[in-house]
Amino acid sequence: MGRKEDNIRKAQALMRKTERIRNIGTAAHIDHGKTTLSDNLIAGAGMMSEELAGKQLLLDFDEQEQARGITINAASASMVYTFRDKEFLINLIDTPGHVDFGGDVTRAMRAIDGVLILVCAVEGVMPQTETVIRQAIRERVHPVLFINKVDRLINELKVTPEQMQQRLANIINEVNEKITKLLPPELKQKWALKVESGNVLFGSAYNNWAISVPFMKKTGITFKEIYDFCHNEDQKTLAKKAPLHEVTLDSVITHLPNPVNAQKLRVPTIWHGDQSSELGKGMMTCDADAPVALMVTKIIVDPHAGEVAVGRLFSGKVVKGQELHIIGMPNPNRAQLVSLTVGADRISVDEIDAGNVVAISGLKDAIAGSSVSSDPEMAPFEKMVHYSDPVVTVAIEAKHTKDLPKLVEVLRTVAKADPSIQVEINQETGEHLMSGMGELHLEITQYRIVNEHKVDINTSKPIVVYRECVSGAGGPFEGKSPNKHNRFYFEVEALSPAIVDAIRSGELAPEGRIKDSKAVARKLQELGMDRDEARGIHALEGTNMLLDVTKGIQYLHETMELVKDAFVEAMNQGPLANEKCMAMKVRLVDAKLHEDSIHRGPAQVIPAARSAMYGAMCQAERILYEPIQKVFINVPEDLMGNAIREVQQRRGVIEDMQQEGDNTQILAKCPVGEMFGFAASIRGATSGRALWSTENAGFVPMPREVQQKVVSEIRQRKGLKPEPYDATYYSS
Repeated sequence: MGRKEDNIRKAQALMRKTERIRNIGTAAHIDHGKTTLSDNLIAGAGMMSEELAGKQLLLDFDEQEQARGITINAASASMVYTFRDKEFLINLIDTPGHVDFGGDVTRAMRAIDGVLILVCAVEGVMPQTETVIRQAIRERVHPVLFINKVDRLINELKVTPEQMQQRLANIINEVNEKITKLLPPELKQKWALKVESGNVLFGSAYNNWAISVPFMKKTGITFKEIYDFCHNEDQKTLAKKAPLHEVTLDSVITHLPNPVNAQKLRVPTIWHGDQSSELGKGMMTCDADAPVALMVTKIIVDPHAGEVAVGRLFSGKVVKGQELHIIGMPNPNRAQLVSLTVGADRISVDEIDAGNVVAISGLKDAIAGSSVSSDPEMAPFEKMVHYSDPVVTVAIEAKHTKDLPKLVEVLRTVAKADPSIQVEINQETGEHLMSGMGELHLEITQYRIVNEHKVDINTSKPIVVYRECVSGAGGPFEGKSPNKHNRFYFEVEALSPAIVDAIRSGELAPEGRIKDSKAVARKLQELGMDRDEARGIHALEGTNMLLDVTKGIQYLHETMELVKDAFVEAMNQGPLANEKCMAMKVRLVDAKLHEDSIHRGPAQVIPAARSAMYGAMCQAERILYEPIQKVFINVPEDLMGNAIREVQQRRGVIEDMQQEGDNTQILAKCPVGEMFGFAASIRGATSGRALWSTENAGFVPMPREVQQKVVSEIRQRKGLKPEPYDATYYSS
């Protein structure tokens, strides 16, 4: 029997011993070596040949990933490793580092208990490193630091042993500071990085060696020897003396928690249901006999098995053929196949216990982020908060009319597998609009539609997503129904940033639904809203809020659902450029309604309420918000001027500059709309010597002088008159 088969047999035996399971992930900035490290760990455990490790990129089994040399999907694998004569089952999830795939990282964090944060010894701590640390701590995932590419410090930057130690110490301090700053007081000491304890590792994932202080004590290897091996380009011998998988997995088993210990800490943060219920207790103790509680973190579309839901099982056991409820969906689904995953392979088993990462086919209603349980009444897991909204859109159409029905199906599947992609189908024009986190994100998704799902498509140039809001207060504005029998009076203004943040984080109303309006009103008062106003909360749409502050108006109760429909319509298509609205407070202050319900149907109420909202927005002075990105550029000093010029030509603002050796680090903010083609121009301007990355940084008001031009361009693209209507148009 080969090592791989033997491993699979052992994995099946170990998945019941929760104290011997470790669910871990890798997370880092793009190109800091996550996938290479993951491969070496799998190879060390005998799941693929050691010669190919780091070159084969087993977890990058998508051909797009291999062609671009980056990780796009969070892939997972299980392996068995012996430590101090005991066998452990390690479930590993490799995550992407590119900012466009941040959603995948957030979802992967939900499935794991510990994370290896990689930092490149040459580049140091980068913006995305900070984002992944923030995501890990928010989900209470325990971090261990791996400083990668130490050999490049020695061979390319020619540092002395003293300089090397100084540089590594700086990286450790910086990461430690970022971790401890975010931790609650009781975890600060426990989770702090301490070199001597072994939760900091140094190595080269590509050359397959790693080192930690406990391992140096055990084997007698010194820093000086490591320096010499790298300096003399004999890293093969070093890899035999200090094998990467052994050093790393020893540290993982010693420092990262098993599911039982991890869930005690994590469940209160990620699940706000009743802790004393049978399900709550089952999750706190990771009990295989409790009801099933599973969080789906990813959907894989397999050409043979269809959709496979991969997720973390927090309590209960999933058995082949079992009926499971996807919370929020009307009918139960049946688990047809239950399996463990290793890269692209899935190993079928009859049942899997709590504490493991599982793959289940047959859950056709599940999407990434679903809560799944054997108890239909389960309170869902907390919504995962992504750090940014989709900001770029393309219009997609099928090349051949016969593919139209298939394209609709494919887009549905794509949106299911990657919730960071939003798909809208415009019924009037028949256009399909797909929005994503950036140019690369959309390119990859288009590639998948054509090559994996075999649908030929035409796509438009990327279009930036804008948002509408107001800069002042407007109203009360009167909106009349077409039959002139009903009148609505609305006021609008912008919501305070504190309330917008509370809506975004899901703290005000999880899933955007108001279940308990009294509790929401209390929270709004805490955030500074007037008591009477807060009690009138009626609906949320995105980050917009509808408040009913009227008193004793006849028939309003019966009409309120239609007013809510008008609010949803108005917030999804603003009066300035038909873009979505954000951060708006819409107050219904008065209404006059016809006593006969025949005269206040949808065709009368919706246009009246919508016109009143639009009119009030016109009075409050409409503004367009544009998405911006933080841009980080690392460039040799002599080319700094060219890089700055590139940024400034794109309405960019330089926020900070720092010298480090011969390099300059530039931090700037640029509108997403100006960033198309930036990759090619910065390469040209710096002869390819600039390292750069971006991170979405939300929406900001657009400068007045640019707004008019952009609004008329958007309106013309949508087939509207170039000039937006003013308030008088809505009062007629």
